[in-house]
Amino acid sequence: MTTDIAKNKPAARGLPVAVLLAGLSIGFFVAVALATGEVAQLGGQGIVGLLQRMVALGLVALGQTFVILVGSIDLSVAALISAVAVLASHVMQGDPAMILPAILLCLGLCLAVGLVNGVLVAYGGINPLIATLGTGLIVQGVLAASFGALQGAVAREFQVLAYGGVLGVPYSILLLAVLSLAAAFVLDRTLFGARVYAVGGNPEGARLAGIRTERVTLSAHVVASLFAGASGLYLAARLQSGTPWIGRDGIYDLESIAVTVIGGTILAGGKGGVAGTLAGVLLFASLDAAFNMLGIDAFLKQVLRGAIVVAAVAIHAVRTKGHVA
Repeated sequence: MTTDIAKNKPAARGLPVAVLLAGLSIGFFVAVALATGEVAQLGGQGIVGLLQRMVALGLVALGQTFVILVGSIDLSVAALISAVAVLASHVMQGDPAMILPAILLCLGLCLAVGLVNGVLVAYGGINPLIATLGTGLIVQGVLAASFGALQGAVAREFQVLAYGGVLGVPYSILLLAVLSLAAAFVLDRTLFGARVYAVGGNPEGARLAGIRTERVTLSAHVVASLFAGASGLYLAARLQSGTPWIGRDGIYDLESIAVTVIGGTILAGGKGGVAGTLAGVLLFASLDAAFNMLGIDAFLKQVLRGAIVVAAVAIHAVRTKGHVA
């Protein structure tokens, strides 16, 4: 019965929403650049800069897409990003020989946090908002108690992830592109992806079809934590050191949820996809770049972004007629 689910699953989920959002984002960015005389932003370096704004949030949002699709949510990603950035720089201490051990330790931490979240939500029956918020607070508390400032420094060779590139394309953008394609392939072309949509769309029906819904939910939380870890490693390379507050200050938990929902993935689960999520990330990146060109105050930026999130979700809810974001 699970094979029937895979066969009947439509391809290119969320594509119309993704195209609409991408078009609006690019149009807004171009219009502001022309209006402010910042035409250099429309050149190669400007476009690369815009895409680089997408990397950190984009990586977290890809993982958030998995958990929201199964009808769950993850509020621990911001604290996990901070933990990974601190752990990576603390272990490396500028030594290239410690790059691999640091990465493995960070991924191990992400795996552990993802498993804890998944067990609490899938097997413990705890509301995902409460479970992941609690996990995030524990991680953030340990960081605050153990590390009060910048910790260590990542190896210079590791910084290539944030500052290096090939043929003019930064490695960070290539990383986001590769992981996005991998996530889309998993969701659209594998049995696990079909089960993710099935569990989010109709948990009881999925259970009757023989799908072990608890395992799917647990796996989705592990995926979300690993993507958050990838974002933490990228930020450590970019900042050249770990900071205990980088995830919290970046509001990566709430913003990853916002861009995912804006992209058409409904909070009830079962509908959405990677294309829409990336379009939502592009919208936020375009807004940030445009606000900088306009010289808008940082606090006003948050107000405007919040208003845009509400408007975008409301419009999408009307378009879908019956689905609640």
